[in-house]
This record gives sequence, structure tokens and C-alpha cells, in this order.
Amino acid sequence: MDVTTAVTTRKSVRAFLPDPVSDEVISQLLATASRSPSGGNVQPWRVFVLNGDAMDRFKQVVANGTIEEPAYDIYPPKLSEPYRTSRFDLGMALYAAVGIARDDKDGRFRQMLKNFDFFGAPAAIFCFVDRQMGPPQWADLGMFLQTFMLLATEAGLDTCAQEAWANWEKTVTDFVGAGPELQLFCGVALGTIDSTDPANTVESQRIPVEGFTVFVD
Repeated sequence: MDVTTAVTTRKSVRAFLPDPVSDEVISQLLATASRSPSGGNVQPWRVFVLNGDAMDRFKQVVANGTIEEPAYDIYPPKLSEPYRTSRFDLGMALYAAVGIARDDKDGRFRQMLKNFDFFGAPAAIFCFVDRQMGPPQWADLGMFLQTFMLLATEAGLDTCAQEAWANWEKTVTDFVGAGPELQLFCGVALGTIDSTDPANTVESQRIPVEGFTVFVD
């Protein structure tokens, strides 16, 4: 698979099959992803893997827990245009695909809670960053995560990056044993897409190049 195919076929999967993913495969994906660009070779990412029994135990902890105060604002409180519409349209497309009416707040809440089951994925990673790091290192972290997800696509696996886990930072930190110097950024669900689930029929739309690019004279 070439890079272009990996980029254009990767998507945020919101329903997975229970098919297992081995620790060995995850380790290889992480090792290759570690070649991602990193300013000064700082390599700010710190990763914790949930798989097998650890995943089962973590899901039980979450099922018995309560959503916490978010560790950071996942979106700006007053998101302006065109960003607000892009986010809104994707949400409406997802709810329509799974048969949730716009005014069905309970249905939307149930769909949101599927985040905290990793959408049924058998494995996941949690990505942390040292609290001393600034925006450049957070950018490095994003490049690492993108590389990891593209490599997963190449390997025939599927992913969903989940900033929603910022609502469970203390629970996640305590469970994986991360030190206080580390801040949770996100989780990434990892497994095989359930192609029969309507949630996975959603295709996010992208702004055309001329909408976000200026070729300077």
C-alpha cells in the first residue's frame, strides 16, 4: 500500500469487530511510528497499551466510574466559522447514519458513551505528553499519532483517535500508572472495522485546497 492510499482510506472507525490484535503487531507499529518527525529529536510521546485482560479490566473500571472534568478544552468554547459548521455537519451525518434524530438528546448521549468502550475495539493506546512540553512538542505528538494510524491502515487495521478520553484523565492515569509529570492527550482505538455497522458509512467532508491555501504572489 502506498502512502496516498493509506491517507485516503484511513478513517475514524466507530464500530469494531472483536478480532484480536497481537501485542507484537502493536509493538511493531509503535516502533515504526517512532520515526515520525520530532524537533530536536525530543520524541515527547509516551504510550500505554491496553490489550487482552488489561482492556477488559479497564473497561470494567470505566463502567463503574464517573466522567471527570476534562483535562483540557477539546474544542474552543466559542468555535468560529467555518470550523463550527464542519464539526456540526459531521456530527449530524453520524447521527443520521445510526438513526438518531436531531432532537434525541438521550440517543446522542448513548452514542457519545460508545467512545468509552473504544467502540468495541479489542485494543487501544493512550498517548501522554510531559507537562513541560509546549505547542511544538504537541505538534510532534500529532505527527506521531498520524503516522501510527497510517501504519495501522497499511497493516490492514483500523483506528479511531479519541480526545474524548480527556474526560477520564485521572482514571486513565491511575490505571496505566503514568507519573504525575505526564498529561493524557488522547486514546486511539485499534482493531478491525465492522463494515456492517452504519456508523462506519459516514465520510467526513474536507474543505478544498483553495479554501485553506494561499499561493503567495
